[in-house]
Amino acid sequence: MDASPILFVLNEAGLDTAHDVAERFSTARIHGLAGRVPTADTQFNETIEHLQLLFRSGHPIIGFCASGILIRALAPLLNDKRTEPPVIVVSEDGSSIVPLLGGHRGANELAHILAKILGGHAAVTTAGDTKLGIALDVPPKGWVLANPQDAKPVMAELLSGASVRIEGKSRWLQEANLNVSEDAAISLVTTEEAIEGGPTRLVYHPQRYVIGVGCARYCEPAELIDLVDANLALEGIAPGAIACVSTIDLKADEEAVNALADYLGVPLRVFSAEELQRETPRLKNPSNVVFQEVGCHGVSEGAALASVGPFGSLVVEKQKTEHATCAIARAPQPLDGKAVGRARGHLSVIGIGPGRDEWRTPEATRLIAEASDVVGYSLYLDIVENQIAGKERHDFPLGQEEDRVRFALEEAGKGKNVALISSGDAGIYAMGTLVYELLHRNQEYGGVTDAAKRVTVTNAPGISALQACSARIGAPLGHDFCAISLSDLLTPWEVIEQRLKAAAEGDFVIAFYNPVSKRRRTQLARAREILLQHRPETTPVVLGTNLGRPEESVRVTNLEKLSVDEVDMLTTVLVGSSNSRAIMKGDGKIFVYTPRGYAKRIDSRKQDEAPAAPDTQETKESE
Repeated sequence: MDASPILFVLNEAGLDTAHDVAERFSTARIHGLAGRVPTADTQFNETIEHLQLLFRSGHPIIGFCASGILIRALAPLLNDKRTEPPVIVVSEDGSSIVPLLGGHRGANELAHILAKILGGHAAVTTAGDTKLGIALDVPPKGWVLANPQDAKPVMAELLSGASVRIEGKSRWLQEANLNVSEDAAISLVTTEEAIEGGPTRLVYHPQRYVIGVGCARYCEPAELIDLVDANLALEGIAPGAIACVSTIDLKADEEAVNALADYLGVPLRVFSAEELQRETPRLKNPSNVVFQEVGCHGVSEGAALASVGPFGSLVVEKQKTEHATCAIARAPQPLDGKAVGRARGHLSVIGIGPGRDEWRTPEATRLIAEASDVVGYSLYLDIVENQIAGKERHDFPLGQEEDRVRFALEEAGKGKNVALISSGDAGIYAMGTLVYELLHRNQEYGGVTDAAKRVTVTNAPGISALQACSARIGAPLGHDFCAISLSDLLTPWEVIEQRLKAAAEGDFVIAFYNPVSKRRRTQLARAREILLQHRPETTPVVLGTNLGRPEESVRVTNLEKLSVDEVDMLTTVLVGSSNSRAIMKGDGKIFVYTPRGYAKRIDSRKQDEAPAAPDTQETKESE
């Protein structure tokens, strides 16, 4: 369970039990129904909507309520049990704990933990767990099932009473409630070797091995992958017995290294030069040349040894090709690959839309749930407060945009999964462009450190204010349009005015961002003057304020009547083209749209389909 568990409480009756659980889980947060659970960490008003939001975000949900509430709320969202978060229901007195969803994804284990905390009963209903005491399709951490497609028929046979033969040593299999027989037709095999499984033979690999690698910049992925494959085959080591690929942090962004980890389906973990240098006494092939280049005497051997710990050892010394090196080390016990060294680091640049939860993309919701740290302007973090409970929150005031982005990149450079929160779409007048600018700059010119430059970046699209404003009033952006920021803090007003004139002459629908502020009161008026030189006074203008929030306001005026006094920094201004239309419906409400010329196409089609003129002598002569 990567995301923080949410303790979902609907009334005071379940609050004491939830508090007992919260005391044992430092990252858990209590979400309570507003008006009934006033002391909750986070309050909500709509029960069904909030449950669905938490589920989509990937949070494990522990509900202190009737199971039917959770079932009815989440049933429409169920799609893939391999990716859905655990859901558990706990009776208000804590006596019964029932895993509803995600039994093999942590719910069953969590239910047993809760039962010990509360002194209740874990009502686990998963057949394998209840009868066999084990989930054969989900082995413990540090183990991999090589042929998962065969787990279902094997478990069906065992649940029907079939006996099984265990080959190899593994405490977790030996302690299960299995009917063991040396001459059984079904076998469970634990081995580090690459052997074939089948419908009656499940093969499990203990992940004791780590591949340490190094390579020259821009090494071809195939060269490194072929080198590793050859050495695994030579030693008879199954790819499934690999816990992770490790290297020096200088190579965290190297394509070949990342391609190898993807190829093996294991995490990439990195170490600093200082950490690898500590392994020098154990290296078989120390190199002064490597030390001069990167600050340690060995990358591939050092990374492999650092990964398996002081009691691990090299089984394959450094092997190399023209541009790549690899070494393989073995740990005495299976490893959790994600606990080795640190991750490469990831920054998610997330546009949360104008404010409404429903206007946030599923990708944005997922990335927020996966992040360990969130960075942003305080107002934006408050908007997603329900989704960031239990995460490290880093608030920045308005005006410190560059400091905010640099901090987010540097934290990601430490191996963290960081979410940088922006309103609207992060790539439209927001944080996205500054992220890439800082990655592009040299450090001496205000860029970021090398470690920060090596992080992976996901730029998640969001609904921009211009889209929300347009949708609220009709379709004013139905034809060619542009967006212009009227803020001259970063762009000289002379440049902005040139763009205004060009957009006016081109007859674009225009979305104005940053139209006014307490200091800037003249730019919008000047923009209006320029536009009036090229389009009618009656041109519709849409003013959208606080879009997607409870205090939302969408108004329609025209270019002649547009006043600076009815616009603020939270207002998006859409100015129509000469073809845009504002139409009042029968109920007195107005919609605005910009036609694309369909009516002209229809008229043209009608003319094409009209009967031909009579083929008279006069027409022939005129032709």
